[in-house]
Amino acid sequence: MKNTILACMSSADVAAEVFRQLESEDFRILNIIESAMSKREFVPIEQIQKYAKLPMDRIQFTLGKLTKLSLLHRTQTAYVGYTLNYVGYDCLAINALVKANIIESLGKSLGVGKEADVYDALSPDAKRVAIKFHRLGRISFRQTRRKRGYSLTREHATWLFQSHLAAEKEFMAMQLVYKNGVSVPEPISQNRHVIAMGMIEGDQLSKYKQIAEPQKILREILRNVRKTYTKAHVIHGDLSEYNIILKPDGHILIIDWPQYVTTDQVNAGELLERDLKNVLSFFRRRFKVKVDSAEASDYVTGKVRSLKV
Repeated sequence: MKNTILACMSSADVAAEVFRQLESEDFRILNIIESAMSKREFVPIEQIQKYAKLPMDRIQFTLGKLTKLSLLHRTQTAYVGYTLNYVGYDCLAINALVKANIIESLGKSLGVGKEADVYDALSPDAKRVAIKFHRLGRISFRQTRRKRGYSLTREHATWLFQSHLAAEKEFMAMQLVYKNGVSVPEPISQNRHVIAMGMIEGDQLSKYKQIAEPQKILREILRNVRKTYTKAHVIHGDLSEYNIILKPDGHILIIDWPQYVTTDQVNAGELLERDLKNVLSFFRRRFKVKVDSAEASDYVTGKVRSLKV
């Protein structure tokens, strides 16, 4: 019955559920499998024993426990081998964030998307933070590499590694734009495929049918795009009403940065125009606020100092 319930939960929910049942030896085995997966998808049980330096019966017991808790997948073809799934990877990242005193407990889901899950969490000093789990395994390797331009240095790259790359890239972008005054959640820490950031309060702009002073909100968005371009020298690359958060105080946050590019990239201009088109089209369609795209482009790139909205 318990396994049936776990099967209906998201991997982060399962990780939060089983995390407190794990002991140091469990994490030791998970870490060994994670390291060995850089060379092969399923790690032979003999290799796990070699690095764990534990009796085979204890290895088998631990592997059985971790498999039952849905942290590992087991294969038995030419050999018996194990590989991490997202729950196991989640537990490793959560453990690292707990040890680093970044979080103390994981709370409810704040949002589930095609490529990420976001959860509420508490820090040791009872501060609310948001925890983002990247889930790039939900789309194909080839599509991810083509869309995001990752250079995979490992022969046996897995969806876990690609999610790790996505988190690293997004965290780097958030650090860069945050220090340049762009309205993004505060980047706190990153481990594996997980980012800890300042709390995200509010809702996606796409969910609002009406807002007070839409011109004011659009001005704030464009000011932030201008800072991103002229100060941080980057472009969001995937900006739309779905990753702009309207907070309860009426201000905005821009989220989801793993597709960012630098302004000197060959297709930077094209991506900026697409970002602006997405935002301006939404405001024109939803709130009847019209801004010329060429004028907006001149403003956000610093060619003119002001823009009438």
